[in-house]
Amino acid sequence: MNTVDDRHRQSDLGRRVAVRRRQLGLSREEVAERAGSTPGYLAYVEEQLPTPGIEFLVRLAHALETTVQELTGLTADLAPGGASAANRPRLEQLDESECWSLLGDHGVGRIAAGGTGGLHVFPVNYQVLEGRLVFATTATSVLGRAAASGAEIAFEEDSLDEAFRQGWSVLLVGPAHTVSDPAEARTLRGDGRSRPWAGDGRDTVVTLTPRQVTGRRILVPGAPGEPAPEP
Repeated sequence: MNTVDDRHRQSDLGRRVAVRRRQLGLSREEVAERAGSTPGYLAYVEEQLPTPGIEFLVRLAHALETTVQELTGLTADLAPGGASAANRPRLEQLDESECWSLLGDHGVGRIAAGGTGGLHVFPVNYQVLEGRLVFATTATSVLGRAAASGAEIAFEEDSLDEAFRQGWSVLLVGPAHTVSDPAEARTLRGDGRSRPWAGDGRDTVVTLTPRQVTGRRILVPGAPGEPAPEP
């Protein structure tokens, strides 16, 4: 009898491959075709405990528009953005609809709020709900006290593609408010997508209704989705 929990049979490599594939919006069939493999083997890589060779890892990293180091976790504990700037990058402004699209319906970003001793910045799990961002915190935290007073806060999320040295960032600025309706607060706290990674005890639900939504994207000639630079 197999006593190993199925969740523990997935390797770190498999989790990273699956997450990166979903970030790109690709199916297993599409990634397998890019990597010169089969959907069945890709499913094995994502769901089991594989030991693929370096040649396949290189092809898989290329198919997922990343690096072998990223897939194998060698850069997991390093600060992002360590690579040097790409050749001839271009910065473009994003409109509001693009910003909301990039944020998706949930994720992890950073909040900046004023408190005792000055400005504080910390990560939060968030959920998008009808033009608002929703977070959970404690009543006595910097964010909890800011929301209780209706203070203005800032939220930022970004994404970096280390392999091609491009990425985007989105900034929201507006007043924070505590969700006062107990039923609504319970519903939002019960949504696993916005439950804080830091653990329980964060039962104060806060919303940010932005008055300002801005974003920027760095594009690099020759990177995926961009035309090659002219000779």
